[in-house]
Amino acid sequence: MIETENLILRPLTYEQLVKYGNLDNSLEEELNIEKSPRSITPELREALDYGIIPNVADEQKNYLFSTLWILILKENNKMIGDVCFKGEPKIDGEIEISYGTLFEFRRKGYMTEAVGEMLKWAKKHSNVMKVLAYSEKNNVSSQRVLRNNGFSQTSEDKGIIYWEIRVR
Repeated sequence: MIETENLILRPLTYEQLVKYGNLDNSLEEELNIEKSPRSITPELREALDYGIIPNVADEQKNYLFSTLWILILKENNKMIGDVCFKGEPKIDGEIEISYGTLFEFRRKGYMTEAVGEMLKWAKKHSNVMKVLAYSEKNNVSSQRVLRNNGFSQTSEDKGIIYWEIRVR
């Protein structure tokens, strides 16, 4: 668990990921946090079913590089978003970060804060050299999160902007 000024970043276990995916508030009950209406995009559902959950279930892998880290706003003890790395570092030390914020909590700086803390966490792992990310060209808020955390734009293709930051 990581704590910031405004947030608690909590990595989910396999069992908690299953509850997260059920959307039945069982995760919120287990963690003793406020219930809030949330949904899962088709992209996140696919990532959960075919990437995140199977990788977290693999005991040979460090699940912290694959699981969702939920963001809990201290002010109201409510889940406001999530962040994750898309697997363990590759042989060249690259990892990719992804994130999402519930609509009512966007544009308040919370994701910038969370991504910054995840970068600090990644820097503590000697096998992480670079963190990659991408954003849609029209998602100015996501681009702001990346820029505010020191990412540089590396390329653009078909409405997607690619970013990176060296951590070592």
